Amino acid sequence: MNKITLTADGSNTLYNESIGEHYHSKHGALQESKHVFIDAGLKHAISSFPEQEISILEVGFGTGLNFLLSAAHCAENQVLLKYTALEAFPLQVEELESTGYHNYVPEAIWNGMISNYGKALQQAVNVLPDQQLKIVHTYLHRYETSLQFDLIYYDAFSVQHQPEMWTEEIIAHACSYLKPGGVFVTYAITGKLKRALKAIGFILEKLPGAPGKREMLRATKG
Repeated sequence: MNKITLTADGSNTLYNESIGEHYHSKHGALQESKHVFIDAGLKHAISSFPEQEISILEVGFGTGLNFLLSAAHCAENQVLLKYTALEAFPLQVEELESTGYHNYVPEAIWNGMISNYGKALQQAVNVLPDQQLKIVHTYLHRYETSLQFDLIYYDAFSVQHQPEMWTEEIIAHACSYLKPGGVFVTYAITGKLKRALKAIGFILEKLPGAPGKREMLRATKG
C-alpha cells in the first residue's frame, strides 16, 4: 500500500515509495488538480470544442482525482465525457477509497468510479450515462490506438523520478493522439519539454502554476 499524506490545502495524496514521489503536490492535491487540469485544461478545451462532448487522454490515472473532477465538471455542464487513462501501475481500490476524494464530487460520480474501477481496467464503462471511463493498464510507449483526443492531461511523475516519460520521443508519441487544435496540458514546464512540443508544431503558452510552482505549460496542436 502507498502511504497516505495530508497536503497543505487539507486534501490527501499518496506517496509512491517505489518512485519516491507523491501523486500530487504537497502544496495541495485538490487545488493543483483543479488549477492545472480543470481550469487550464478542461475548461479551456471545452470552450475550443463547443460540441458538448469532449474526449480526454490522461497519462497517469493515479488516484483518479483528475477524472473525478473532470466528470463532475462535465456532468454539471451537460458535456459528454469520454475519458481514457493510461496507468502502468494501477492502485488498489482500497487505496482510492483511502484518499477521501468522495468529499469533492457528487456521490453518484464517486460511487460510479469505485464500483466500476475493476471493470474500467478491462473496458470502457459508463460511470454515469454521459461519463465514460476506460483505464488502460500499460506503459505510454506501448500504447497504440486509432482514437484521436481533444485534450491530453500529462500527469506523469516528475522528470527527476521518471525521466523516460519526458523525452522528445515519448512526448511526440503522446501528442500523436491529439486532434488538430487539441490541447496538451501539464503541471511541468522545462526547456526540454518546450523544445519537444515546438518541434512537432505546437503553440505554447506559459501559465501561472499551481501553488508551489511558478509556471505551468499548455500547448495547442497546430
